Amino acid sequence: MKKGRSARSGEESIGERHSAPRVEGVDYGVLDELVGYAVRRAQIRIFEDFAASLSHFGITPARFSTLQLIAANPGLKQTQLGDILGIARSGVMVLIDSLVEQGLVRREPQPDDRRAYGVFLTPAGQTAFEQIRREVLAHDRRISARLSAQERARLLQLLEKLASST
Repeated sequence: MKKGRSARSGEESIGERHSAPRVEGVDYGVLDELVGYAVRRAQIRIFEDFAASLSHFGITPARFSTLQLIAANPGLKQTQLGDILGIARSGVMVLIDSLVEQGLVRREPQPDDRRAYGVFLTPAGQTAFEQIRREVLAHDRRISARLSAQERARLLQLLEKLASST
């Protein structure tokens, strides 16, 4: 797993940090009131579990998202992928290059635009993706196990509301 790259380049920066439990006797001040702080603490814990669960595949959350989008939308153009993921063109190239190197994805020139490439899962990529998808779903069940089905649905709804706010 690559570390230290920025999210804008397409790879998460997990770094060497680990989620730390709250320390008894420490005054967290305004941090306890900040949505961003709470989301970031949760994100660190979720990424740690993701990395532990999927490191043997060489898959990061960004790579999984990319594989999922390609699997569901064969032939998606790289520029469209960048728009969907909200990352720069160079970030898409880094993601696609890493997946091509792993033998999971192939690029094909688009007949209607010779400058554009569509991306597809390779046969090996399709097989690996099904295994990876199962592992990601197990990871997601594990990290949300303390939530009821209603709480989980509400959390997803609230996070989508935050993500779509301007």
